[in-house]
Amino acid sequence: MAIDKAVLEAARAAFPAGSAAVTLGAVVHDSQCGGEPIVGIPLSMMNRHGLIAGATGTGKTKTLQLIAEQLSAAGVPVFLADIKGDVSGIATAGVANDRVTSRAKDTGYDWKPAGYPAEFLSLTGTKGAQLRATVSSFGPLLLAKVLNLNDTQSSVLSLVFKYCDDKGLLLLDLSDLRAVLQHLTGDGADELADYGGMSKQTVGVLLREMVELEQQGADKFFGEPQFELADLMHVSSDGRGAVSVLELQDMQDRPALFSTFMLWMLATLYHDLPEVGDVDKPKLVFFFDEAHLIFDDASKALLDQIEQVVRLIRSKGVGVFFITQSPKDVPATVLGQLGHRVQHALRAFTPDDEKALKAAARTFPKTKFYDIEETLTTLGIGEALVTVLSPSGVPTPPFATRLIPPASRMGPLTDDEMHQRLASSAQVRKYATAVDRESAREMLTERAAAGARAAQGDAEGAAEAPAPATRGAKAPPTAFEQVLKSPVTRTVAGVVARGLMGALLGSLGMSATGRRRR
Repeated sequence: MAIDKAVLEAARAAFPAGSAAVTLGAVVHDSQCGGEPIVGIPLSMMNRHGLIAGATGTGKTKTLQLIAEQLSAAGVPVFLADIKGDVSGIATAGVANDRVTSRAKDTGYDWKPAGYPAEFLSLTGTKGAQLRATVSSFGPLLLAKVLNLNDTQSSVLSLVFKYCDDKGLLLLDLSDLRAVLQHLTGDGADELADYGGMSKQTVGVLLREMVELEQQGADKFFGEPQFELADLMHVSSDGRGAVSVLELQDMQDRPALFSTFMLWMLATLYHDLPEVGDVDKPKLVFFFDEAHLIFDDASKALLDQIEQVVRLIRSKGVGVFFITQSPKDVPATVLGQLGHRVQHALRAFTPDDEKALKAAARTFPKTKFYDIEETLTTLGIGEALVTVLSPSGVPTPPFATRLIPPASRMGPLTDDEMHQRLASSAQVRKYATAVDRESAREMLTERAAAGARAAQGDAEGAAEAPAPATRGAKAPPTAFEQVLKSPVTRTVAGVVARGLMGALLGSLGMSATGRRRR
């Protein structure tokens, strides 16, 4: 039994041949596959962002992989956040087997094995190039959102950054920020006269939030050398875009650090990249697997920041795709920014599941060919309901699609293969060694030491100087004065005086007793 011709014609009209696109697969209707790989996402619209969703085991990660490898082949650099560790196989060619051959035949796709130029990154440095960023590169506003500070605490953090700018104190890592906070609540408190004060209670909150972030591994993330985002934009000599894989298997229990890095990277790209408007193909595309880890327990300020960056970064030629189990895992304000939907099967085992299913179905455009709710529960593994933005910006009707198999390996690299790639990676070597140059912590330590040395010198000088004379007090006698006042000197002086007196009276004809001699 062949597929309904009306469905196939509608799909051909929605996805016209000849335009550059990322191929997804062939249309499926009433369990019949059209046999033509016509469903895809226009390459020029990849910066309109997207969502890949579906229950566990329905094929979301393989969909991510096949899109990423086609972007690379088209010369578009790709960034993958790999939570489960099963996307690393994109670095090596896949192997033909019965399942691959059968899927390629069903979809009419000319499958050929291929690997892609991959670089591996890590927030802990264990499975790739160590990612770092300086505290100052975050700035007070973004760092305040990361630390979940209120308005008062955020203003204090801004004050600290301003003070450091004025005093030439570099904030490179969290120890620098801690040293400045402790200085301004201790010996340096008087220096805040021109900035306004800050309470020790507020500083205590800042320090506690920093400790919590450090416990998630931020002490390795904040510092130098800072990761150069230009390394994400690399295109190899054969014209393929680099695939940067952020290995996050060791970060599943530390979502705050993952969210911190993602937000910093997107915000920095938005700040640094020029406006490009509509382009033939994007400059870079991000894929964030297990996206619920980003949004779970995120503060409103952090969610607002993510929404703003996702909304604005499109004009920089950057696309963002979120991969998660259910559309409800993504906040509505962010979900509204995602123009492409690849929805794998959803399950409705509980009342909450059924409610989520109905909500997801309502987000798809109307179609006369499918019962959306029923289709979402009957899709097979490696099948999805797809709607994308056409080059004119209009959403296509949704079509159930049997997806093509990835050309790269559908499984992770072995430990030996990963070790060999890391050992030969110039990027790993570039960021392997942390640099601890003079910054705020060292400068404040030296300033305190200089002050201590100066105080010690003043104390020693005061001890060596003679005691100052007191008004009205007699100065101590000199050696000559001491001789004159001695008893011997007085006796000798008396004898001499009497002899002189006797001689004088004798010359006058008088005795020493006062009688004149006769």
